[in-house]
Amino acid sequence: MKIVFLDRSTIGPSVNISRPSFDHEWVEYDRSTQFEVAEKLMGAQIAITNKVPLRRAQLERLPDLKMIAVAATGYDCIDMDYCRERGIVVSNVRGYATTTVPEHVIALLFALRRSIAAYRHDVINGEWQRAQQFCFFNHPIRDLSGSTFGVIGRGALGQAVGRLAKALGMQVVYAEHKGATQVREGYTAFDEVLATADAITLHCPLSDATRNLISTEEFAKMLRKPIVINTGRGGLVDEHAAVDALNAGHISALGFDVLSAEPITDDHPFLPILDRPNVIVTPHVAWASEEAMQILWDQLIGHVDNYHSGNPTNQIA
Repeated sequence: MKIVFLDRSTIGPSVNISRPSFDHEWVEYDRSTQFEVAEKLMGAQIAITNKVPLRRAQLERLPDLKMIAVAATGYDCIDMDYCRERGIVVSNVRGYATTTVPEHVIALLFALRRSIAAYRHDVINGEWQRAQQFCFFNHPIRDLSGSTFGVIGRGALGQAVGRLAKALGMQVVYAEHKGATQVREGYTAFDEVLATADAITLHCPLSDATRNLISTEEFAKMLRKPIVINTGRGGLVDEHAAVDALNAGHISALGFDVLSAEPITDDHPFLPILDRPNVIVTPHVAWASEEAMQILWDQLIGHVDNYHSGNPTNQIA
């Protein structure tokens, strides 16, 4: 059985890339473009991809393909309709990031709420010496304790973030679905979260219903000028509107680990604001602690082994 890993470089070098337990031919590439997929997967029965798109036009040229193992939880890079039509098994990994992503969220929250990155930059640039005293106050410093944290998405990651925030003394509110006519127990109306939160974090999948979930209208409702954090999916937040909101003072800071275009493009609206003290953009690494990546890989290989034995796991198609 031929197995092809399309984007090995998306898994850190410290991870033990174990192989399936059955006899197989293993081929891996550091990275692949969408246009190389058909050629690289020719004759393969199993494809492993993290973010390389597998669309109908490429999949139609791969009659031998029987399984796709996604090295991530999100699978919007896969043409699921075609896989269901063809009977291609698709399995993803789940639950591996419930420590690493929440810790990254809280790290961004601390850094922006206390202006840590801004003060570090000032020290490097000599502001401390010019202050001629033991401290200076170029940027706001606010406590997390006692503030309100709005969480959009109450899955495993959203709940894990909420637990950490509560441990820090924050009041955590989970947003009801946008536009919902009824508010479920344990949730707060979407617009109320926008109006009352001191910080907002997004942890929902990207779909037609959630694309640009936060845009101009929503930013205008943010009365407490919150920090907005997105470690969920690029596209959940209208990035042009986010820059406008920052410039207009509707929000106080941005902390993003995911963008609608990755890597960041030369015309991305965030590019001109990356050096601002209240903006932190990290390169889609919230998920990527060494511990989490090893869990991810071990789970993925388990799915490949289970498929081969006739018992596919975490099957989404």
